[in-house]
Amino acid sequence: MKNVTDSFLSLGHWPSAGSFGFNTDILATNPINLSVVLGVLIFFGKGVLNDLLDNRKQRILSTIRNSEELRRGTIEQLERARTRLRKVEIEADEYRMNGYSEIEREKENLINATCDTLERLENYKNETLHFEQQRAINQVRQRVFQQALQGALGTLNSCLNSELHFRTIRANIGILGAMEEITD
Repeated sequence: MKNVTDSFLSLGHWPSAGSFGFNTDILATNPINLSVVLGVLIFFGKGVLNDLLDNRKQRILSTIRNSEELRRGTIEQLERARTRLRKVEIEADEYRMNGYSEIEREKENLINATCDTLERLENYKNETLHFEQQRAINQVRQRVFQQALQGALGTLNSCLNSELHFRTIRANIGILGAMEEITD
């Protein structure tokens, strides 16, 4: 390991063979060598540079095409979403209108049912009143009839003697007999 580190340290002590720099003397720079080197670089580097530029151009164009396709796809999705939103809004309006119509119908039905119930209750009340009136009239008639009958019986009992009583019974039996003959 010591030999490896020594070899690296010894590199630092080598005297430099020369330095890199620009020589401004045109005659010493050998313009022919430079033009040859530049010609070779242009000739061979031109193809490599063109390939690099073409590859970059193709990547940029494909990226633009992909972006355009994504843009078109996004626009189509946006249009589909807008169309769907319009349909949903129309359906929501229809549901809202149908809901309001249904509420109005239910309100009308409830009002009509309430009116019918009130009418039936009014009729029932009138029938009950009529029935109670008839019952009261019948009770009054019965009372009047009973009082009249008691008065008549009282009068008859006080006025009738036994002979008149027998004559009345015979007359009534005669009337009943005549009615019996008529019915036969």
